[in-house]
Amino acid sequence: MLSNIRVVLVGTSHPGNIGSVARAMKTMGLSNLYLAEPRVEPDGQSVALAAGASDILKHLVTVDSLADAIKDCSLVIATSARSRTLDWPMLDPRQAGEKLASQAIQGPVAIVFGRENHGLSNEELQQCNYHVCIPANPEYSSLNLAQAVQLICYETRVSHLAQLAAEAPPEAATEYPLADDQERFFVHLEQTLLRTGFIVKNHPGQVMTKLRRLFTRARIEAHEMNILRGILTSIDKKVSDKQK
Repeated sequence: MLSNIRVVLVGTSHPGNIGSVARAMKTMGLSNLYLAEPRVEPDGQSVALAAGASDILKHLVTVDSLADAIKDCSLVIATSARSRTLDWPMLDPRQAGEKLASQAIQGPVAIVFGRENHGLSNEELQQCNYHVCIPANPEYSSLNLAQAVQLICYETRVSHLAQLAAEAPPEAATEYPLADDQERFFVHLEQTLLRTGFIVKNHPGQVMTKLRRLFTRARIEAHEMNILRGILTSIDKKVSDKQK
């Protein structure tokens, strides 16, 4: 199960952090590391700070964007400071660990960490199902990247070990759309709303952001998304018929 949990680092700028993250992951039994649009590649400093976890560096995957890193994941959780401008479903680290451990039984899931200096962009945050905020000391909340990874990986491992100890059966297999399918749905939704005139291309406002938040909060299942795509297709057909 732990091999299905993917740690994604976005825009990492210090090679030493990559090695330290590999070490943090290996101590908790995780091994699947992705670098999305990194500014540096692992080097000798990375290997030194990995301290015996260089096998994770050897097998890491480098991709061009966050979307490429999570496209086959059914659950994506982003680390983020709590934001007043982007009201997204929030978890604490324990809840995040429980969700990652539970859903990883069924397939790939991801926990996403942003750039050392300014984290993840709003656009990147909106690609994720949940945000997790580490409740650090508000007077000094300066966690480095590897520390943040260690905390979330620890909570995930604790949850995994609890599942094993209880010998609890996995949750009923609920199929959720992959991130790639979810993005196609949002593109389809925006195109349909443009065609019906519900949103205006030159003045879109915040409609799509609010709709993304709504569907993300609802955590719709794969078959529900298929129904929604079918509804959009039927609307597209009606609009096309009227325009003939």
